Amino acid sequence: MQEEKQGCAGILLAAVGAVAAVLAWAPKARVSIHGGFEGMHRDLSVLYVDLPLIAAGGALVPLTAWLLVLRTSHRPWLAAAFAVGALGLGIWGLLSWWTPYQQPEFMG
Repeated sequence: MQEEKQGCAGILLAAVGAVAAVLAWAPKARVSIHGGFEGMHRDLSVLYVDLPLIAAGGALVPLTAWLLVLRTSHRPWLAAAFAVGALGLGIWGLLSWWTPYQQPEFMG
């Protein structure tokens, strides 16, 4: 019974991680989807390349941290704390590294 609860908690952490990563990524991707001024620089590859990778990373990072800590310590609260910390660091890394293309400003 205890293992079933821990499995459900891991799946819940993965789902929350995927949703949180996509919600953190979406405002930066808006520029590529709308294309900026008159849609000149529209890049829809962010929807079929970046979006699945962001969602998968957001799900796998906290789930991996959860499983590793749970396997070594057998304390679910410690595993949850590490998973939340890993998700936060992952989202921070995503937002500081991934930058969509933006049209250079005209200097005239």
